[in-house]
Amino acid sequence: MKKNEWFEDIEFWERFAPIMFDEVHWAEVGEVADSVTRLSGFNFYGETPEEDWREPLSSKPKILDLCCGPGRISTELALMGFEVTGVDITESFIKTAIEDAAAENLNIEYILEDARKFIRSNYFDTIVNLYISFGYFEDQNDDLKVLRNVYESLKPGGAFIIETLGKEIAVKTFVEAEWFERAGYTVLTQYEPLDSWTFLKNRWILIKDEKRVEKTFVQRLYSASELREALKEAGFQKITIIGDWDKSAYDHRARMLIAVCRK
Repeated sequence: MKKNEWFEDIEFWERFAPIMFDEVHWAEVGEVADSVTRLSGFNFYGETPEEDWREPLSSKPKILDLCCGPGRISTELALMGFEVTGVDITESFIKTAIEDAAAENLNIEYILEDARKFIRSNYFDTIVNLYISFGYFEDQNDDLKVLRNVYESLKPGGAFIIETLGKEIAVKTFVEAEWFERAGYTVLTQYEPLDSWTFLKNRWILIKDEKRVEKTFVQRLYSASELREALKEAGFQKITIIGDWDKSAYDHRARMLIAVCRK
């Protein structure tokens, strides 16, 4: 029998969701959705695109929010007028997203599926994978499988935007341990680089009302050059690496690793 990987632990996501999806992250949803729109090349702002690379759209742009979680970005993109599909492996997140879409009277398609299996050939104008939801798989070939699925699911000229924790940033900002208060919990975290910074081991401990919950997991880290090579292997040739949503360079001041790719 195949063992479950750490991210398939539904109880983990349910317990840790209030910590991971806190008010700060919700507050930045509008800015992120707006940046996705600009980086995708949708000319909603009266601006002249830097490159005339996208064919004119004859209908609502179709966007896939891959690993959508509880649907915070999906909801914002739908409110902006896009035709949105959200895919996630965690059933409770999909249920929450469906309920929130209904409350907002939004027609968002949500699908409970593993990113390694989901393909809809030549369908989406843009696909996004945000909030460091890449590098979870034990087998690196599974990462490549996801990127190939993304490439196959995009229309010609479509954009893929992936935002993750760059290895360079992880090294620069590394701390062995920290603690903080969030969502009514005391949160203790410990970190350890493994295999020459190939992986980052995370240990999270939540304490509330004298009850303690703990989870340890490992995530694969990609440098900018490693991510670019993986994207090329998946089929992408037009790849731009930036260090923040304002299109700033991925340099020593970078806050995150964002790749903008075009099919």
